[in-house]
Amino acid sequence: MAPAPPSTTSEGLMDRLQDFVTENKRAVLIGAGVAAVAVGSVGYYMYTNADRPDSGAPGGSKPSGTGKAARKEPTGDDSDTGTSKSKKRSSKKKTVRDPDGPLLEERKPKQSSEKSATVTEVPESPRLTPADIATLSHSERTARAQAYKARGNQAYQHKKFSQAIDLYTRAIEVASAPEAVYFSNRAACYMNLQPAEYEKAVTDCDEALKRDPTYIKALNRRGTALDALKRDEEALRDFTAVTILENFQNESTAQMLERTLKKLAQVKTENLFSSREMRLPSHTFISAYLAAFRPRPTPTLPQDAQTGDHTLILAYDALAAGDYPHAFPLINEALEQGVSWDEGKAKALNLRGTFKFLLGDTTGARDDLQASIDLLPTFTQTWVKIASVWMEMGHTAQAFEAFEEAISYDEKDPDIYYHRGQVHFIMGNFDAASDDYSHSTALDNSFVFSQIQYAVAQYKKGETDTAKATFRKTMQQFPDRSEVLNYYGELLMDLQLYQDAIEKFERAIELEKAKRPPINVLALVNRALAVYQWKHDTIAAIELCEEAFKIDQECDAAIATLAQLYLQVSRLDDAIDMFERHKQLARTPTELEQIFTFEYATRAQKEFAKNYPVQAEDLMQRARSMGQPIPGF
Repeated sequence: MAPAPPSTTSEGLMDRLQDFVTENKRAVLIGAGVAAVAVGSVGYYMYTNADRPDSGAPGGSKPSGTGKAARKEPTGDDSDTGTSKSKKRSSKKKTVRDPDGPLLEERKPKQSSEKSATVTEVPESPRLTPADIATLSHSERTARAQAYKARGNQAYQHKKFSQAIDLYTRAIEVASAPEAVYFSNRAACYMNLQPAEYEKAVTDCDEALKRDPTYIKALNRRGTALDALKRDEEALRDFTAVTILENFQNESTAQMLERTLKKLAQVKTENLFSSREMRLPSHTFISAYLAAFRPRPTPTLPQDAQTGDHTLILAYDALAAGDYPHAFPLINEALEQGVSWDEGKAKALNLRGTFKFLLGDTTGARDDLQASIDLLPTFTQTWVKIASVWMEMGHTAQAFEAFEEAISYDEKDPDIYYHRGQVHFIMGNFDAASDDYSHSTALDNSFVFSQIQYAVAQYKKGETDTAKATFRKTMQQFPDRSEVLNYYGELLMDLQLYQDAIEKFERAIELEKAKRPPINVLALVNRALAVYQWKHDTIAAIELCEEAFKIDQECDAAIATLAQLYLQVSRLDDAIDMFERHKQLARTPTELEQIFTFEYATRAQKEFAKNYPVQAEDLMQRARSMGQPIPGF
């Protein structure tokens, strides 16, 4: 799509925020789970392949698939039994997600005050009754339990899962204090039955984890069972715990975690997007979009104007006053009442299509704009807007055809070239974008955005000095426009000229505050990012973003940046609150899915810090010993 310059719609700032998050991935990886203190995605980047050695980088290998656990069974357990002493064992521990299925685990029996029990063969015999068990000594019970477990392992290896379940159950019954491994191994059997009994597997893993909360195999098995039961939030909790407890070294679990997080975000996105009412974006966003088109005169009413005609004029008045919540219903009302002349109806359809586009209803927008074109094909603005819709729908060829149609009607309309330049810019065709911006300015040099974008395109082509000179010239021509200063500040910040960038942002803020409310707060958010990147002053950055949010509580850039900064200082509940707010502003499923991803990654790691405070503290101490500061601690 090709609306206003990114700097005015917050798209450019959101891209910069994404860069900000990316640059701090290492802090995320080290600090994840320590009350989720790292910048940016406390955990989203924990779940990506970007920093793992097998992410496709030199020296790595491609990750394996992430489908459901295979049912191919192991040829043995992960004890030394049956393995040649001379055979070197793999340093990578087998897990439930390995291609050869969930392996059983041999754990040394717990020692008692009595002489350590030896494992003896238990002959086939009827199940012991509680009375029989009561006659056995502690060491005898332990020995029998270990023997039952050993036989259960053998049955499991021969895929006799029902028999293995019975033997593990006997081990649990006879043991004085059943060990976690008995329940975990029985859970593995339940997961391999046909059909699998995942609920029973979850129950057994619960029992195992009561006895050993850091039992990796039990956590992994429970996560897999919960995943199969579509209990995604609980599965995410377990996979997050395993990933952190194993210091991010278990590739298969990390992949399962990433897949579960993605699935959870997709389901939540689909449910919310399908059930919520469409809503207009923020005042700043709408104003920026409309400002990307040169002003057009209000239609002149016909002599015999009807009710719908007068309503249309009221809609234009509301639009001029920035009263968008009333302008849109007035346009709908005018069309329902009936606009009596073709030009007026075409322009009413143009406006309704514009609002539908802003609502995210691209199909409705396309239909209204096409109806407007059918009535008044010479109104080139409608061709330009439908080109934006085609781009949003992924139909690039139709977008450029619409621009050509517009040129055929009025080759001197500067808006055509500005917006076509935006499309070229989005596609990375910076030479073509520069040509269109330059042509737009040549036709009308009073329009600030074509000159701003021309400077940015120059910068994208590597012509840094030329771009800076263009910005300085534009600042002289438009001394009262904050957009020039804000965008120039972004360029300077990209060059790491932070002091110069902050000066531009501060001047932009002054100009905005001198205006009649509502004002554009993006310069405040940009200044916050500059302060953080330059001085790593998280508290000052938060204060600036909170000021921006107080002024405009629907500024998505302020909300998104605050969420990330709150994570930096361990204000997890505040971060989650920002994610909740951001979800209400998201315009597309892709945007909403990303927000859900951040939110649930944060929730999962918050739960880890709650459930494993000792391990969280240990991570924090290790991070400090490595010279990695943990903000907020």
